[in-house]
Amino acid sequence: VLLPCAADYIVPLGISRDKICWIPNGVELDGSREPDEAQDREHFTFMYFGAHGTANGLETLLRAMREIEKDPAKSKIRLRLIGDGPNKNNLEELAKSLRLARVDFEDPVPKADIPRLAAQADAFVFNLVDAPVFKYGISSNKLFDFLAASRPIVFCCDAGNNPVEEAGAGTTVPPGRPIELARAMSDMAGLTLSERREIGRAGRAYVSQHHDFHMLAKQFSQVLDNAVAIGQAPAQ
Repeated sequence: VLLPCAADYIVPLGISRDKICWIPNGVELDGSREPDEAQDREHFTFMYFGAHGTANGLETLLRAMREIEKDPAKSKIRLRLIGDGPNKNNLEELAKSLRLARVDFEDPVPKADIPRLAAQADAFVFNLVDAPVFKYGISSNKLFDFLAASRPIVFCCDAGNNPVEEAGAGTTVPPGRPIELARAMSDMAGLTLSERREIGRAGRAYVSQHHDFHMLAKQFSQVLDNAVAIGQAPAQ
């Protein structure tokens, strides 16, 4: 299973816990160079890339940007939303109705271009709606891409696990609360460059240790080897 708490759902269905193995999603790090470190720039760019669907709750992020844009002291904060999905048109209309001047919607990019794209961010926002299914955990590919990019992350989600907190790679706010999200984004934009670099390095180290695809492949291979060995064992 991909979700760390999935056994809490599966075991009551009559499946033995020792038949359940958690192997999460991850990132391809082998051969990739270390990402560029964060820089001080004219604008502070928050970035989200990935699906623009119902579960992503990006309306909350737009409303948070509305709170930010009300304050002239926060004029350097910008948001780039990159990707596609069934809610994208509605999100663009919402941005227009909120008169957001510092939000850009962009087309999706190929997976191979993600490291180059992520290096253009100063920080990321990971957002999900408050849904019961997330109590079993999350294993989002884009979150691991965010961590691999060595940038701090605002984690706006209530899930059974919190990789950002575990990594020391950012800050967490409850989902569906744009004012709190806006405050967290503003606080992150106010960090010093050295603070942001330290947080970003913690995220990169965490994803390298726990979510490198080569390591996960070895774990999966071992699970399969064990299953085959059990299947070939003589009956008692």
